[in-house]
Amino acid sequence: MDNQIHNQIVSFIWGIADDCLRDVYVRGKYRDVILPMTVIRRLDAMLEDTIEDVRAMKKMLDDAKVDNQWAALCIAAKQSFCNISPFLLKDLTNRANKQRLKTDFELYLNGFSPNVQEILEKFKFRNQIATMVDADILGSVIEKFISPTINLSPKPIYKDEEKTILKHPGLDNHDMGTIFEELIRKFNEENNEEAGEHWTPRDVVELMADLILIPVADKLQNTTYSCYDGACGTGGMLTVAQDRLMTLAKQRGKNVSIHLFGQEINPETYAICKADMLLKGDGEQAEHISYGSTLSMDGNPGRKFDFMLSNPPYGKSWKVDAEKMGGKKEILDTRFNTYLQDGEQIQMIPRTSDGQLLFLLNNVAKMDKNTEFGSRIAEVHNGSSIFTGDAGSGESNARRYMLEHDLVEAIIAVPENMFYNTGIGTFIWILSNKKEERRKGKIQLIDATAMKSPLRKNMGKKNCEFTSEIREEILRIFLEMEESEVSMIFPNEEFGYWNVTVERPLRLRVYPERTIPMEIYKKKEEYDTVVKAISSVTDVSLDDWTAFAKATKLKKAQLNKIRSFITEKDPMARPVEGEADVDLRDTENIPFTYEGGIDRFIKNEVLTYAPDAYIDENKTAVGYEISFTKYFYRPVELRSVEDIIFDLRNLEEEASGMMAEIVGGIFND
Repeated sequence: MDNQIHNQIVSFIWGIADDCLRDVYVRGKYRDVILPMTVIRRLDAMLEDTIEDVRAMKKMLDDAKVDNQWAALCIAAKQSFCNISPFLLKDLTNRANKQRLKTDFELYLNGFSPNVQEILEKFKFRNQIATMVDADILGSVIEKFISPTINLSPKPIYKDEEKTILKHPGLDNHDMGTIFEELIRKFNEENNEEAGEHWTPRDVVELMADLILIPVADKLQNTTYSCYDGACGTGGMLTVAQDRLMTLAKQRGKNVSIHLFGQEINPETYAICKADMLLKGDGEQAEHISYGSTLSMDGNPGRKFDFMLSNPPYGKSWKVDAEKMGGKKEILDTRFNTYLQDGEQIQMIPRTSDGQLLFLLNNVAKMDKNTEFGSRIAEVHNGSSIFTGDAGSGESNARRYMLEHDLVEAIIAVPENMFYNTGIGTFIWILSNKKEERRKGKIQLIDATAMKSPLRKNMGKKNCEFTSEIREEILRIFLEMEESEVSMIFPNEEFGYWNVTVERPLRLRVYPERTIPMEIYKKKEEYDTVVKAISSVTDVSLDDWTAFAKATKLKKAQLNKIRSFITEKDPMARPVEGEADVDLRDTENIPFTYEGGIDRFIKNEVLTYAPDAYIDENKTAVGYEISFTKYFYRPVELRSVEDIIFDLRNLEEEASGMMAEIVGGIFND
């Protein structure tokens, strides 16, 4: 569809809010009317040509006293939905009495099939009817949506009966989805939505689809594939993936079909996604969209998928989900608790302030190993997923699991300001559980932050895009595994490290003559016993607390109570047996790639400076992190001293000249 026509439709629909709702609704509530009415008008337009067939079928089924009628009625409508009311929207514009309009409009809504009723319920649209009727704007809103100024129907409208002069082109489902997304983006922008609640631009989605589909395009067979999005929003990713798969299959002479699955927690976007699936004519696909939280109420437990795309919320709390799952420490869900290849059990639960990694783990749990090319995942995250979390944390453990199972093919850094409602930098993760031979044991990092084209006009915070040429170049770099300034390939071990705790022995010098406060004892007899024991010690070096303590013959509890009063740390004293100095404790991150491992690192980097240091092996943890800055940092070239001096001299001469002019001017005056 021509961008100009697209913008005209969006502007017209947006204008309905200003024309009809301004004095009735606050600006943040416009969407409660505009979005469901857009869906209703689209459904209505899809049913116009078959409405008489549906009514005839309804009468026949009623006469035959058939109870379960919806399937037959949808067939008569040639859609996966239908409406059995006596009206179309255009029939409701001549009601002089607003109560009659309310009654007829509700009858019209009630005539939709059950799958549409769920959509209306999630929109909570019926709650708005009374408000619009009381303000006497319902009729105006309906008239605006059936206006000949725009065409929300899939059929083109012509100016002449011979159909030679086009007035309005038809609106296919892809274009309708784009209009939905643009309307939602505008509403979000008006309401200043959170950065995490954004919509994935089509250019990013198309790149993601290519990254998971093209590498296996030549392996496609005449069969059915499945695609899943656990944070599907309005279903845009599923739609793009479906179209791309069908195109690739057709180019290779393959006859494929695809089943789409998704889950969405926002009732409004869930309703739009369901409506989009219905408009595509596949009621079964619509039933595959689950409502609720993917984390705490997985709508597809145990199901496996061939392709998965997602843009989960990042930087958003999942505390409510954690509580529903029994509390963070009690979560036993196998998607987030698993075993490493050596049998070690790990928990991959991130901090409750950011649950984006859980969506990726949810997808990993749904990977299918029993197909020719396994499962492929493309998922958008912010930088937190690649580096947040110390060794042994849930975030680090999640990265550890994916890397040690060799699931990550590539991570691509995306330019800032690529999304509508957030300007932060993002990354596309590409995962596969059946890597091609050349990728096994490796990860490709691609820095695409400079690969962008500016938009003529910003769309929210989105000020740049991936053109088709840029997408092709990123895809080429990925497919060819090119190594360059913007693409580097490393073994998985490059990102792993041991976090070791380096201890130094506690060294104490004893000062037996120092006073021990009597208040620390409840009974004077205890105090006298301790003082007598300390004073009786002779012939024991005062730089050896272990020997001194043994000589007093006091119990451990008694010694612990008095030690702080009669000792001081002394680097020249002898080590206290079995105790480390917490003030000298340090941690070191030792890369897996360090030659000689932990032992050689400690010998080279620690014992050289602290010969008495040792490792507490019980505290050693494994961590994984990926830092794009480390590999793609380009230092700013510093200016030469000669250039700086030259500029300073010029500034000095310029300042002297200006001062002379000022002084001369004063005297002339």
